[in-house]
Amino acid sequence: MPIDVPTLPQTAAHSGAEPEAVVDAVVVGLHAPAADAADGTGPALAAGAAGVDTAFSGELLELLTTVGATGKAEQVVSLPTRGALSAPRLVAVGLGRPAEGPKASEAVRRAAGAAARTLAGTGSVLSTLSALDAEAAVVGAVLGGHRFDRHRTSTDAAAVPVGSWSFTGADDAAVRRATLVAEAVATARDLVNTAPNVLVPETFAAHAVALGERAGLVTELLDDAGLRENGYGGVTGVGKGSANPPRLVRLTWNGGPAASKRVALVGKGITFDTGGISLKPNAGMADMTSDMGGAAAVVATVVLAAKLELPVTVTATVPMAENMPSSTAYKPGDVLTMFGGTTVEVLNTDAEGRLILADAIVRAAQDDPDYLVETSTLTGAQLVALGMRTAGVMGSDELRDRVAAHGTAVGEDAWAMPLPEYLRGELDSRVADISNVSGQRFAGMLLAGTFLKEFVPAGLPWAHIDIAGPSFNTGGPRGYTTKGGTGVPVRTLLAFLEDVAANG
Repeated sequence: MPIDVPTLPQTAAHSGAEPEAVVDAVVVGLHAPAADAADGTGPALAAGAAGVDTAFSGELLELLTTVGATGKAEQVVSLPTRGALSAPRLVAVGLGRPAEGPKASEAVRRAAGAAARTLAGTGSVLSTLSALDAEAAVVGAVLGGHRFDRHRTSTDAAAVPVGSWSFTGADDAAVRRATLVAEAVATARDLVNTAPNVLVPETFAAHAVALGERAGLVTELLDDAGLRENGYGGVTGVGKGSANPPRLVRLTWNGGPAASKRVALVGKGITFDTGGISLKPNAGMADMTSDMGGAAAVVATVVLAAKLELPVTVTATVPMAENMPSSTAYKPGDVLTMFGGTTVEVLNTDAEGRLILADAIVRAAQDDPDYLVETSTLTGAQLVALGMRTAGVMGSDELRDRVAAHGTAVGEDAWAMPLPEYLRGELDSRVADISNVSGQRFAGMLLAGTFLKEFVPAGLPWAHIDIAGPSFNTGGPRGYTTKGGTGVPVRTLLAFLEDVAANG
């Protein structure tokens, strides 16, 4: 049965309200002085705040600077309106220095998220940030106010996310689209944040199928017996050490009559990773509840593609397993036969993600897609190379760069990384076609990408997005990013699918 994971954020977005509407709070934006501003130049009200400023007799900026507002990114300053507005509270949020293009949109998302976190518990809010970028304002507010409460026995009313936001000047279609995007990100977050004793492969698979069926997708589910019978040696090998057997789910949006391209999405679904026999150290192991972040993202994305009715066929192939040490667990020295026949010598059972992904990539490629994009919390080396917020993108040069550019444009930082041919020799095995790790400690992220490349058919454009750091926020909340699951890279994948739908 599907688990009861929330799929909708608790923020409801509406359009068309005006500053004089009866709400509990009004949000305005504030720009910091430009870098080349003359000495003494202060912050400036952002677009959309003119009506509010008029209600304050043109003195709003003076009042805000008096209480310390500078326009610094994500700074939040609150004032009582004292009757100037029907709303009792005014909140000004910093946008940083004026920017253009994707940076401007990201500034709006972050500002809206910071405001939403400040206004947690407020019944109704009117945001004027939509005058700058309606979609960014809605996405930022919904995700900034998102909270995962499934495992709490009680909820502090003061911490409940905002109940209703309205957006000035935003049309209903823009608000609807932005809300669907934010809901998809929230769905991925909720899946990642669900405790690993609740989200095991069986329940994860059932929930993914239920989400797909509600969205009108074609669904397919292979249980452990079906995986064994069909030769999925990577998924069954990794999963056999757990009392919770593995699964593989496929969800397809057919794209409608206008669809001319097919995109395969693959996501790593390790519902918990102990490292297996190659046991991880205790420190930080609890964060391995996030090791299915890639799977959560592709499930949420294919459902979103259906809701947005994108004219592109999308199939998500999602292997799910729990990597545990036990008397039945696979072990270093084992040789596994992957789906498709390639043999892999296991040198480290903590390099399990690439094994289940190899099976899924081969299966996904059998659909003859035009593009294949895989995402996974694959290597600790990604964090060493790029940190907690920037994904590493590898694969076919053109598609790699295309995907990385989309990630950066939507505010999910990504960086293109190489796959040098000489690294393949590091994965040579003495007994099998390939080993799952090398004997050296360098270039771990690139070696993982090199391993996956072995399972991609020649000529198929493909990209691998390593989200080991970006998929899970271990620090405090920032902007529209809450603590825990982030939902990365749902918006990157959506941007890529929309690009394919428009341009092939």
